[in-house]
Amino acid sequence: MCTYATVTAQITASAKAPDGNWEPMTGAVVYFDHPVHAMADHTVNIDLTGPSLGSAQRFALELPAASARALVRAIEQALASAPEQLTR
Repeated sequence: MCTYATVTAQITASAKAPDGNWEPMTGAVVYFDHPVHAMADHTVNIDLTGPSLGSAQRFALELPAASARALVRAIEQALASAPEQLTR
């Protein structure tokens, strides 16, 4: 079953492209749906977009739910380990 629930966020990030260049990322689109490539029935899909990529290009992740939760925990742990003044 697809939820069609899509969450967007304005972000400031960089992503390394296959050609070795770093590209600025300004948007994230997160949704739970059927994956295109991952070997799972449903995944948390994260598309990172940037102004230099054009509307059809994106950096994409497809994560099974357990992996997505593990990634969230790892991000939270990494942020918690840093001094507060660095994470504001």
